[in-house]
Parts: sequence; structure tokens; C-alpha cells
Amino acid sequence: MQLPLVVGVDGSDASLQAVDWAVDEAARRGLPLRLVHGSRWERYDGAAPWTGVERPSERMPAEHVVASAAERAGRRNPEVKVSTEIVPEEAASALLHEGDNASVLVTGSRGRGELKGLLLGSVGLAVAARAHCPVIVVRGDKAGLAGTHGRILLGAGEPATGGEAVRFAFREAEARGCALDVVRTWRCPAHESTDRPAQAGDPAHDHEERASALLDALLHDAMADHPGVRVHRTTVEGTARKVLLNRSAAADLVIVGARRRQGRFGLQLGLVSHTLLHHADCPVAVVPVPV
Repeated sequence: MQLPLVVGVDGSDASLQAVDWAVDEAARRGLPLRLVHGSRWERYDGAAPWTGVERPSERMPAEHVVASAAERAGRRNPEVKVSTEIVPEEAASALLHEGDNASVLVTGSRGRGELKGLLLGSVGLAVAARAHCPVIVVRGDKAGLAGTHGRILLGAGEPATGGEAVRFAFREAEARGCALDVVRTWRCPAHESTDRPAQAGDPAHDHEERASALLDALLHDAMADHPGVRVHRTTVEGTARKVLLNRSAAADLVIVGARRRQGRFGLQLGLVSHTLLHHADCPVAVVPVPV
């Protein structure tokens, strides 16, 4: 059974942009598309007559939201199987519940009614931080959204925790028939720096060699499983958030893993994920480490 690609819709421009992106993704991967609208107001529909006062003026009827999104998806690609669902819960909670039976969750960068100045809306951030499946926040410039660069960018984590993100990245690159850029950053702590030219045994050289060895270990199995994927591996001195953010301008999707921490709030996003979700020039995929 193929789990659907689930998209959160609320009638906003950002969610409609997410629908367009998700239709193309579903077609590439041969997945059904499920459009989900969550609204706490649905709990009260039928409980009492609407006087025109109780509901916010910006509220759109749920049926109209999902019907418009489904019509849009059908126009973009009539071959993609589309279903809809209206969930009587707050939007983030509705998507998180749907994510338990989804291959991927997709959201827009901002929801309806959220401030225009927000870099990432509260729903997208909450879903990316807590979902049990990969989450893709659709954002970025025109080239990144259109997928014209022909490359996927993967921020390489530790071999013990980054395997799921690697597998996701290889599947994505294979489905798109594009190159996969894998970047591992390294830094030489100030107390280890030296004024001597780089040579074997120097701190910088040692850190770069360690980063290269970690890349080898991380990619070995996936490269064997996906021999047709063109892989460009790079080790770069610097902070991961700055390096990946700069390189997102030449990518169609940037992928990072997210380590799950024990606690009531579930998955906690690190600085790298936060930076990309707010500023990347292309859609961002956050892939959690399975529990």
C-alpha cells in the first residue's frame, strides 16, 4: 500500500503554492495526493446557528477550501489521484495526525491570516518540529520552486543519525533524475588553529580528513543501492547553516536530518533546520530519525 503525500491547505497563497509543488512531487513518485484542511471551527458547525458574529470574517468555508485545492490539483495534473479531508482540529494538530499515515507532509511557508512579515508560519514550524514522517516546507525563489536547477542538496549529518535523510535524498534525486550534492561541513576550533601552512598532522587537515571519512561511511550503502544517481560530495570549512543556506540558491530541494530528542515536545529542531526553514531559497525537507 502506498502512503499518500499529504498537503495542508487553508486557501492561502502559500498553501496553493504548496499544492502545485506537491502535485508535481506526487506525479514524480507515483503517489496519491491527500489534501487536508484543519479548522477548530468545524467542531461547532451544526452545534448552533451561525449568527455572523462568532466566526472570524476571514474564515473561508472548509468545503470551499478543499474543493478549490482539489480543482487546482486536477488542472495541474489530472493523472494524480487526489482525495480530500476536513479535520475538526487546529491545523498543526490535524496535519500531525495525518502524518502518521503519510509518506511525506507538505506545507506552505505561511498560513491564512498570518502576518506577511513572518518568514515561516506557526503551522509549518510546528509540523516540521514534531512530525514522525518527512516534512517539506514549500518556500524559496521562482527557480527553486520550479525545480530548474537539476540538483538536490543534502546536509550530511552523523552516520548514526543521518541515514534516513540520506535514503530520502537518494530516492528524491532518483525520482527527479537529477544530481545529488552532499555537503559535510567542518570547523577547526580556535584553540587548535595554527599559523603554519596546512600539512599532514595540522588541525585543519585532520578535521577535513575526518569529515571526508564520515561522508564515506554515510553514503556507502545508499550509493550501492542507487548506482544511477550522480553524487557530488564536498567537505567545506564553515558552519552548516551558512554553507547550506548559500548553496540552497542553486538547489531545487535542500534536505536535512533531525535528531529526535526524548521529551514531551517530541522532535526539537536545531539551528540548521531553523535557519533553512526561515531563509532557504528553495523548498526544505526535514527528515526525522525514526524512534
